[in-house]
Amino acid sequence: MKRPILIHPDPRLKKVCPPVDDLSDELRALADDMLETMYDAPGIGLAAPQVGVLSRLIVLDCEKGEDSVPKPTVMFNPEIKAVSDEMSVYEEGCLSIPDQYADVERPREVTVAWLDRDGKLREDTFDGLWATCVQHEIDHLDGKLFIDYLKPLKRQLITRKMQKLKREMARA
Repeated sequence: MKRPILIHPDPRLKKVCPPVDDLSDELRALADDMLETMYDAPGIGLAAPQVGVLSRLIVLDCEKGEDSVPKPTVMFNPEIKAVSDEMSVYEEGCLSIPDQYADVERPREVTVAWLDRDGKLREDTFDGLWATCVQHEIDHLDGKLFIDYLKPLKRQLITRKMQKLKREMARA
């Protein structure tokens, strides 16, 4: 089931999410809903707070080419264990901040530990777009948005655009 995506500014997007302590069928269904919502948007990542659920759950799939095989990834309680010294810059966007993009610098490689949908502990190292995406989504779980990396003026400009968009959506 597709879920509505919260648009910034929304106080739920600034909250730190508590860890998931029990992988219930309800949480697995939420993960499935989030994947459907993310693919429909279309996006490459989505965090539970973006659909109004304050749980440490993210979904991602950065396989984007026409011939790419989808690689839907579900992470409960993702935690960054290591980061590379080498940095990379990607132009980031966010489903909660539609049509706004900015360059953000992050570690090029990250090692992440998480529970998969079966409750099994997993660990993997990501690089390139996958590394950027997993860091962006984990930030959501800590109440941080990609615009928080920008200079105050640019951040305020984007926030004002989002406030205007929300007013227009409310009228529609």
